[in-house]
Order: sequence, then C-alpha cells, then structure tokens
Amino acid sequence: MKIHEYQGKELFRKHNIPVPDGSVAFSVDEAKGIAKKLGGFPVVVKAQIHAGGRGKGGGVKLANSMEEVKKYADEILGMNLITHQTGPEGRIVKKLLVEQGIDIKKELYLSIIPDRETAKIVIIASEAGGMDIEAVADETPEKIIKAYINPMLGIQAYHSREIAFGLNLPPALMKQFFGMLKNLYNLFVDYDCSLVEINPLVITGDDKIIAADAKVDIDGNGLFRHKDIISYRDLDEEDPLEVEASKFNLNYINLDGNIGNIVNGAGLAMATMDIIKAAGAEPANFMDVGGGATAEMVENAFRIIIQDEKVKGILINIFGGILRCDVFAKGVVQAAEKTGINIPVVVRMEGTNVDEGRKILSESGLNLDTAVDLKDAADKVAKLVA
Repeated sequence: MKIHEYQGKELFRKHNIPVPDGSVAFSVDEAKGIAKKLGGFPVVVKAQIHAGGRGKGGGVKLANSMEEVKKYADEILGMNLITHQTGPEGRIVKKLLVEQGIDIKKELYLSIIPDRETAKIVIIASEAGGMDIEAVADETPEKIIKAYINPMLGIQAYHSREIAFGLNLPPALMKQFFGMLKNLYNLFVDYDCSLVEINPLVITGDDKIIAADAKVDIDGNGLFRHKDIISYRDLDEEDPLEVEASKFNLNYINLDGNIGNIVNGAGLAMATMDIIKAAGAEPANFMDVGGGATAEMVENAFRIIIQDEKVKGILINIFGGILRCDVFAKGVVQAAEKTGINIPVVVRMEGTNVDEGRKILSESGLNLDTAVDLKDAADKVAKLVA
C-alpha cells in the first residue's frame, strides 16, 4: 500500500525523524491558513499524489508570500500532474502539503528496502541526492552506497558508521544521523514496509538533518497488524478495477495489452503472460483467482476483466488441484451466462477432474474455445484478436 508524503511524515514524527513543520490542505483557503500558522516565508506547496518527479512536473512550488501561496495552491489543486512515474495519463491533484521552507546546504539520498536475493534489509544512500537520483544510479553507480542488515540482528552501530562515512558527513553531524537512521530502520520494520525513502535528506544551514521528503510503501500482507494506518489508503490514487478486484480477494493488476487472462496461481499467471507475449499478443492484466476460487470469484473476475475496454479476448489457464476443473468449469459457464460476454474466450485446463470440466464447457452452448495445452491456448487467443 502506497501512502502520501504527508502521511509518511506523520509516521516519521511518531518515530522521532525530523521533518519540516507543515500540514495537508484540501483547498486554497486551507493552504493559506496553514501558511499563516507556520509564521514565516518561504513555504513549500507540494502536490500530493502517489508518484515521484512532482517537482519536474510543476507540482512543487516555493512561495515567498501569502499571495504566492494562494497562486500556487490554486494552480496545483485540480491540475493533471504528469511525471515519469504517472505515465502520460497523469494524476489529478486533490490535496496539498504546505510546509515550512528549509535552508538547504546539502541534499542527500537515503532509502531502506528488503533484498530478496540476500534475505536481508538494505540501506541505500548517496551524496548525490535530489531529483536526478535515477540518473546518478545509471551513470555513476559508484556514488551509491549500500549496507546489508540481517533482520534477525537488526541495525548495528557499524552499519550507521558505514553509511555516514560513505556520505562524508562531518563528525558534528554523526550523532544526529545515527539516531535518525536507527529510528528510520525501526519504522521500516515496525510497519512491515517494502520501501522507505527520503529524497532529499537535507543538511540545513545550521547543521540539522531533516527529511524534506517521505516516501513509504507498506506491504499489504502485513496490514492486519496495522489497523491504525489502514485509513491511509487513498482509493483515488489506485486503478478503479484493481480496487474492485480487491473487494473480492482477487489479485489483479491492470496492464496495457488486449488479452485478459484468468489464472489460479501467481507463478502460473506470470508464465501465462509470458506465453501470451511469445504468441505475439500483449496481456491486459495479471489476474490470480487463487487455488480455492469459488464460482462467485470466477464470475467477479470475468466481470472486472470485461470492464476494461482494451480487452479483445480472454485466456483462461487453470491447473486443477485444490480448485477442481469441474468446479471451475461450472463457474466459467455461470460467469459467461451472467455477464453476457461477447468477446472470444479460450480455456486451457489440466488437473483434477479435467475431463468433467471439459465436458461441462462443451455442453454449455457458449462460445468457449478449448485448447490442448498452454501454447495452443495462447496461439488461439492471439489469432482471435489479431
């Protein structure tokens, strides 16, 4: 689950990670009220969307007067903000973060992520913080430093020293940095995060370390442990079809192709998307209905996929195990009848009760094309939508 910058900074404050004073505004008047309470200029007016690169897209402005706060808030609220992370469709800005400006002496980069290859938590940092950190990683990777942490042992003093020396921090800032980094690590672990990123982490003119930004992603599988932040979820920032699918415990991700697919199992779904591409077509989605899918779940999967206007055909790939092929076939027939589907559907099934499942499909009277194997299924559906 992604959260907004202002929400990330709320978590930072709880963990004693220094951030600028500020608050969220949903209108121009609220933005002016927050600026007035801050008591001095400059103040920063920031668009709040789930994407980076907001500054380059015109979503971050420095205001030196109340007139400029009003002007920038009016310009940014309601704008369609396009960044390298939103894609060309952009995102509509519905809220702002208004916060105190900072006297910036130096910008650094700092993040924490899990690393599956080593089964460790990785702290990533760079002296070259700021908007062009992606270019730094591509062009001068030697400027990126990493420290790997065994999650069973947690962050140790030598990890903090390794990062601090790599950032060339002066001795006077070491104590501040060590405390901040330990608190950031604890936040990452406490909230089951998949990412915590500060870009930039700022050294101020009076030698304070402040998180000028806050990007926090939380593993949705751990949300049951964090009921205090479930309310942070912003459905306006998510794909409507993905939101709909989540209501029925369907694992769905919308993509750009024209072949919808329904599969039971994440690994099988990934392989199915690969073979669709190999057949010369493009997958329109990732859809895992799970091993224990019911007829109702299959119906909802169909209904969600056909709402996507890009979809010109559907490939169903099922391996019958816990979910028997005959049970799934009944769900497919029921879903096709209820949704009145009018695009080609190719079904490939193997596993438990596969013959019964195929018989149910063949006797349904519906326009369902069966395939003998996965390659045959992908080739058929690609030809049908060509």
